Amino acid sequence: MSDSSWGAPPQAGQAGYWGPTAGGPLQGAVTAGPAYDAPEAQQTRPMPSVPDVPAYGGDQDDDPMPDAPQPVPVPKKTAGRDLSAAIGVGVGLGVVIIASLFVVKAVFVGVVAVAVVVGLWELTSRLQERKGIRAPLVPLAVGGAAMVVAGYARGAEGAWVAMALTALAVLVWRMTQPPEGYLKDVTAGVFAAFYVPFLATFVAMMLTADDGAWRVLTFLVLTVVSDTGAYAVGWRFGKNKLAPRISPGKTREGLMGAVAFAMVAGALCMQFLIEDGVWWQGLILGLAVAGSATLGDLGESMIKRDLGIKDMGTLLPGHGGIMDRLDSLLPTAPVVWLLLVAFVGS
Repeated sequence: MSDSSWGAPPQAGQAGYWGPTAGGPLQGAVTAGPAYDAPEAQQTRPMPSVPDVPAYGGDQDDDPMPDAPQPVPVPKKTAGRDLSAAIGVGVGLGVVIIASLFVVKAVFVGVVAVAVVVGLWELTSRLQERKGIRAPLVPLAVGGAAMVVAGYARGAEGAWVAMALTALAVLVWRMTQPPEGYLKDVTAGVFAAFYVPFLATFVAMMLTADDGAWRVLTFLVLTVVSDTGAYAVGWRFGKNKLAPRISPGKTREGLMGAVAFAMVAGALCMQFLIEDGVWWQGLILGLAVAGSATLGDLGESMIKRDLGIKDMGTLLPGHGGIMDRLDSLLPTAPVVWLLLVAFVGS
């Protein structure tokens, strides 16, 4: 999720503050984007000059009316994004995912593969634009899609084999270009292969169980609920920063909200959606999801800060890019897969 999803209203004048104050955005300041708090993002504007004329149109000799304090309108708090667009896009994506998940499993695997390819395109494009790193997209896209399919068809063994072949293809493909920058390009390519498609294969592997659709739904629900709990509690009660140098909008109170919401949702999902699941297992699952989703969110924030960008892309109005939606999902997938296998088997 984006940095604004845990946004707490910090105090005005606080060092590194870039979000709204308790009463709204600072007067005369341009609010910085939700993903970084660079000082140059805030630009002050001069106060407008007012001509010295008599009040109420009186004569020059009339005594001017005494100055009366004028009420200052208090702007409403904002989350830093177009919420209506974000909600609309989120609902649309949810409908597509749920429909494909419960109608034909193979279609859902295709949806995951498409998301992986688009995410790789966004990541490699930003690396080249901001750092001059040319991670080869073609072998990454082909290998990434094959990795997801292999994970669904052959399980963990298939995913590992596809990962190894993708890494080899990246090394060979880059040899067709000049040697300058070879090491950093292939290193970034192998990182991208692991970060996006390999982690996504665990979603496909969840789907292979008899109740696979419900396992994937539980994974999605817990991750979304964790982000929602972090946002709701952090925005209302957040005061203590969680990782101010990485994501100033996230607070410890928001993390507690993520944990509480995810644990409750986990208990309900394990009790009513997962075959042979019990509620106490859901408490453990929810706690693990809150932790992994938070680390995933912070991890992508770290990448974006290093690149000096707000979002990985602009494909999804109100959300950013595909990678801005996958940040907490990707590292959570192997955690949920592993715990479900441990609790109820594969």
